[in-house]
Amino acid sequence: MLLSALSLLGCGEGTSAENASGDIDTGIEFEGTADEDDGGDGGAGAMDSGGPAKLDAASGDPGMSDAGDAGPELGCELVDLLFVIDNSGSMNDEQVNLVGSFPGFITEIQTQLADADSYHVGVITTDEYEYNDGCQDEGAMVIATGGADSSHAVCGPYADGHTYMTENDDLDVAFSCAAKVGTDGDGDERPMQTMQAALSKDMVEPGGCNEGFLRDDALLVIVIISDEEDDHELDGCTQKAHPGSSGDPADWYEDVIAAKDGVEENIVVLSLIGPTGPDPEVCPMLDKCVGGSDGAEIAERIVAFTTMFTNGFVGQICAPSYAGFFAEAVGVISTACENFVPIG
Repeated sequence: MLLSALSLLGCGEGTSAENASGDIDTGIEFEGTADEDDGGDGGAGAMDSGGPAKLDAASGDPGMSDAGDAGPELGCELVDLLFVIDNSGSMNDEQVNLVGSFPGFITEIQTQLADADSYHVGVITTDEYEYNDGCQDEGAMVIATGGADSSHAVCGPYADGHTYMTENDDLDVAFSCAAKVGTDGDGDERPMQTMQAALSKDMVEPGGCNEGFLRDDALLVIVIISDEEDDHELDGCTQKAHPGSSGDPADWYEDVIAAKDGVEENIVVLSLIGPTGPDPEVCPMLDKCVGGSDGAEIAERIVAFTTMFTNGFVGQICAPSYAGFFAEAVGVISTACENFVPIG
């Protein structure tokens, strides 16, 4: 489902591939977040984090209703969250915004997905991450950071000894360390390629850098944060080819589904990206020719990939707060969890 009408993409609106009634919505709209401030409730009134977001395992027998005699409930009990964070030179403000919005996001997931008792949370960048302690392969999860604008810290291994966080971590602290990956990354961003690598068998099976992260019986939530397109373009200033990720949106779509045993409904894709909006003072076109860091580049291919999914949702990276985006995104995750298709 490739997009051809980028004029529909505005800085102040949001889109979900599924509307409130459950019907697929082929229109592209971006949620109004341009005039929110950090103290707003994002339209849901539940994004304020009252303290550290440490996820407690649900009590009671998994899959059983409160009544005890109603039989097993439908829905997911496990959630795997993969954050793909652009670490190129223009991403400092966006990483700060993400870290500030994360506590409310994870707390609201915990609230709405009451039956989910186990979480995996992994962070990768949009190229090979040289500061990682240990695995530096493309798609390896961040356990240490370095370079300009980063947290300059050893973040993991995390509480359970993995390269990803779990419900046993203090997620506010652990995520703020890992997600501040800095701005020393390659300007030829490859978010789709690193995402594919992170979910590949070589990475998630025994001996891989991300061993154990991807679980067959978990809902997979992919969160992409980038102010540029997955390049695949000619540099407008030097005419130097930027290949970006290999393949196209249809290839990436099929690859992610294959990683989840072919069950598309068990995947959620959330993308905080361009396009630019109607107000150039709020969301100007990112001017890479002069080393600009404000605004965003139109990300047609990432939008196309995201909206191929039943549970796809697109938001505007120029928003001063991501609370509104994440508040609505939790609804998409909740619906996907309710409709989770058990494997095996």
